[in-house]
Amino acid sequence: MARKRITRRSFLKAAGATALGMAGAGLAPALVGAQAPTRIVFWHAMGGNLGETVVKAFINTFNSAHKDIQVEAQFQGSYDDLVNKLRASIQSQSVPAVAQVYDIGTRFMIDSKGIVPVQEFIDKEKFDLTQLEPNILAYYRVGDRLNSMPFNTSTAILYFNKDMYKKAGLNPNQPPRTFEEIEDYAKKLVQSGATTSGITISIYGWFFEQLLARQGALYANNGNGRDKAATEVIYNQEEEGARILDWWTRMVKAGVASNPGRAPAGNAAAQRALAGGQTAMIFESTATLRSLLTNAGGRFELGTGYFPKPPAAKNGGSIVGGASVWILKNRPQVEQQAAWEFVKFITAPPQQAAWYVGTGYFPIRKEAYREQVAKDNLAKNPQFLTAISELRSSPINRPTQGALLGVFPEARARVEEAIEAAVLGRRTTKQALDDAAKNVDQAIAVYNRTMGVA
Repeated sequence: MARKRITRRSFLKAAGATALGMAGAGLAPALVGAQAPTRIVFWHAMGGNLGETVVKAFINTFNSAHKDIQVEAQFQGSYDDLVNKLRASIQSQSVPAVAQVYDIGTRFMIDSKGIVPVQEFIDKEKFDLTQLEPNILAYYRVGDRLNSMPFNTSTAILYFNKDMYKKAGLNPNQPPRTFEEIEDYAKKLVQSGATTSGITISIYGWFFEQLLARQGALYANNGNGRDKAATEVIYNQEEEGARILDWWTRMVKAGVASNPGRAPAGNAAAQRALAGGQTAMIFESTATLRSLLTNAGGRFELGTGYFPKPPAAKNGGSIVGGASVWILKNRPQVEQQAAWEFVKFITAPPQQAAWYVGTGYFPIRKEAYREQVAKDNLAKNPQFLTAISELRSSPINRPTQGALLGVFPEARARVEEAIEAAVLGRRTTKQALDDAAKNVDQAIAVYNRTMGVA
């Protein structure tokens, strides 16, 4: 989910290799006519180098090939900032034609009734979805209906310093796969003197959600809010939630895990610690892979591994993160159709291959791996295989589809407060989770009543 700095050279090299291709995407340039082009606004949350390099490159190429459609990208700040702006404007004429919204904004966007489901365009055009990754579609499909199109997709993986593993007598080609193995490796790394911190874990609600799903556990009732609207969270009612915090807290207290603080600052601090040789392992989004490879700078070999789960968790797997793109209703139909053309372009194989190679977000389309730039990248950097292998090995079920909550941003913040309270010894694991759940349940009740959700 994180969005990190990439080099302009790395992305443009990928983009050039795919031509960010009109021909490869099957999109032919429109004929220039006398009619003025349809202009649409695209709200996005890709800041910094990612926005300047990636989004700008996509839009410039699209605009050059489509004289009848011109897209204007408008950066709206963080994902939270963008959703808050949509909340304030979604029923007005001031909404954009298309917007990028993070995964946990899905329930709100549907309930807002301010969107045109992309399923309508898919059905009308008989657009082929068979080449999209099934696990990604499973997250964004709600009631067998695709309301938005996946765009930048990630999952959480383990990153580690292979040189430190070797120094500690650990096999760098066999990263830990379970909670117990993570803890054991962290102890050996510290005890051997390879590092002062075996693992650094940012306090991030998304990691907690992933660790639940890896155990096959639900976050909220009613099938994670997918069978019908969730009325409460249940991560405090079963053993899986407590297991996560007990394990996390135990490693910190033992001095083998370090706490860099809450996200997003904690994520950045953990990445710096790995790059600077202050820790051997971190958890992070696959979206940071290109950045972490660059920051390693050849000073050490970067390894990647699956997110951990207990050995008995046979039905567990990963949830996708990142964002999808939505077409907004309160724009003229001509803009909605233009938005659909743009959506098809940015999710076509050449663009997805360039996005993958330049960032680490994995493609939503299987054909993207057949693009030469993707083949070359995988041959050079096998670390890029980890996330997609983890995703494809995950079963599709309610835990791995992720929860749908209209108050998910607030829910995530409450979980982060609970993790922090437990890790710092301010509250017991049970009390921290119970307090978080109580606050979230109250917010869900207000949301469901206000939005008329049954």
